[in-house]
Amino acid sequence: MKKTLSLMAVALVAVLAACGSNSSDTAGGSDATTASTTATNTFNNADVMFAQMMIPHHEQAIEMSDMALDPTMGASEEILDLATQIKDAQDPEITQMKNLLMAWNKPEAADSGMDHSSMMSGMMSSDEMAELGKKMGKDFDVAWAEAMIAHHEGAIEMANTVLDDGTNADIRALAQAVIKGQQAEIETLRSLVAAAK
Repeated sequence: MKKTLSLMAVALVAVLAACGSNSSDTAGGSDATTASTTATNTFNNADVMFAQMMIPHHEQAIEMSDMALDPTMGASEEILDLATQIKDAQDPEITQMKNLLMAWNKPEAADSGMDHSSMMSGMMSSDEMAELGKKMGKDFDVAWAEAMIAHHEGAIEMANTVLDDGTNADIRALAQAVIKGQQAEIETLRSLVAAAK
């Protein structure tokens, strides 16, 4: 009987060791990587929707920034600096969100059959983008700054929503970065509009 119990104990230890080894190998062989993988893989529908909606939201901000950086628009140095700052911040965030969606086996685009309009606050229509593209110099600066303020306010609204409803650590950190960075840019943009008027 003692022999049987000893054999069972040895077998149990071996099984537990194997489980620990498999878990570590899968996560990259370290506790830190395991924690990171777990954080990435823990998500809910709010996290997915945020990434799917924020990608096109950010892409439009980059499109607006490219417009401002076009020399023919005659944008001021302040607007050029902000446009560059926005591109530098949002481009890697788009890559991060695409990578998260890929890791979650979720599509980049949201289900077209669902109404996500409330999550897309601040987005400009194609007509509004076309109108913005017709302006130059000081008129362009003011119109661009006002449009970007609304765009940033929409992004902050989306970020606050996912902080309330989401669970993924990476998305929560991204949402907090969006709020902090874009709120600071809103203050700068408002100052520029006030000075221009």
